[in-house]
Amino acid sequence: MKLDGLMRRRSFLGMLVTSSVSFSCQNSLSTLKRPTLTRTVQNSPPETIFSTVEQSPEQLWSLLQQADETGYVILYRHALAPGVGDPSNFQLNDCSTQRNLSQEGRQQAIRLGQAIRSRNIIVTRVLSSQWCRSLETAQLMNVGKVEPYEPLNSFFENRSQANAQTSQVRQFIWECRFEHGVIIMISHQVNILALSEVSLFSGEGVVLRVRNEPPSIVVLGRLSA
Repeated sequence: MKLDGLMRRRSFLGMLVTSSVSFSCQNSLSTLKRPTLTRTVQNSPPETIFSTVEQSPEQLWSLLQQADETGYVILYRHALAPGVGDPSNFQLNDCSTQRNLSQEGRQQAIRLGQAIRSRNIIVTRVLSSQWCRSLETAQLMNVGKVEPYEPLNSFFENRSQANAQTSQVRQFIWECRFEHGVIIMISHQVNILALSEVSLFSGEGVVLRVRNEPPSIVVLGRLSA
């Protein structure tokens, strides 16, 4: 029964990999009203992410609970998947060829979602790398509809994609700076390090705040797994 369930889950994750979604803040799942802009704003994201004094997890959760505020993003590293990289026969749409979550990793992902739901955090979107371990993390968190987002895919094996993918994610975050609630992103250690200069353990998250004046994407701190 456990093996049958695992195969069904892998088949479902494979379908998610190939699904097509549109990415803009106009497609946000949030029903909260966006504020009317009365001033000229910068349309391109700042090149540098500015770090501040790191806030404690308790302080971070308190900030994330303020649904009237805008521009919050949590970048999570996928839950525990033992090993490094992926097998040489890796195929994006076949979970059996990838490094996947362990049972401990699945329980970790469930706890991540419980931490968000128990604090009544308003989540507007859940974006994930197309890797099966990221998609499964996002699904098990159960905090919103999961949208596969190619720029969050690991570039561990292809560093030539690092700048382009990092720029795409930064642009998306910047364009969503007036959105209420929190955007959740599930990605990989190498991607998150390139974007935030923060190295995370499996299941950890880094909280970002996008500010229009002065234009900046600010690293506020990390949430433990």
